[in-house]
Amino acid sequence: MSWHTNILTLFPEMFPGSLGQSLSGKALESGLWSYSAVNIRDFAEGVHKSVDDTPYGGGAGMVMRADIIEKALLSVKQPGRKIYLSPRGKPLTQKLAQELAQEQTLTLLCGRYEGVDQRILDAHEFEEISIGDYVLSGGEPAALILMDACIRLLPGVMGNEDTPLEESFSQGLLEYPHYTRPAEWTDSHGITHSAPEILKSGNHAKIAEWRHEQSEKITKERRPDLLKST
Repeated sequence: MSWHTNILTLFPEMFPGSLGQSLSGKALESGLWSYSAVNIRDFAEGVHKSVDDTPYGGGAGMVMRADIIEKALLSVKQPGRKIYLSPRGKPLTQKLAQELAQEQTLTLLCGRYEGVDQRILDAHEFEEISIGDYVLSGGEPAALILMDACIRLLPGVMGNEDTPLEESFSQGLLEYPHYTRPAEWTDSHGITHSAPEILKSGNHAKIAEWRHEQSEKITKERRPDLLKST
């Protein structure tokens, strides 16, 4: 059975977005994954189909109503693991993406305005996940990023099944640098750059050793926190 995501959103037209292109798009066409975008506004009442209201206690902005979101959620027959995209959630890491890619079904709640009524999160046990320490206009871009991180890990999506094993974070390290033809390249400043000789040697053991050393060096320089967590 394919990996499926339900998306609760006010902007269903934003999906599949970039996920309909390239490898993820081909995987969607071949049935390796699927999605359903549920328009929360379809479950609102009244002429204006309002989905939000002013926050109790005052403050700027509007808050999406729990009762309307619940109706949208209950329309999903198999919600699976329920996630609210939120800057206060736990960070989306490669390890978490691998875990989510093993799930059969996800339901992603995309907030707007100042967010959603806390009661919907508590009542239906949504877990909160963040894609970074910044604020977006809505949860839709975050949902696309989470989905992309998972979809590329699904069996059959990427041509080389070993690719995820050599990428950044897969071994607790950042990825080593890459080079390709031409072996000698002169940039627009007239400076010539050569690809490392070791990569052209054909000695796979030495190449693997060099790549690991480079990964350790780059991780130590740029993300020493990763080394502390291993």
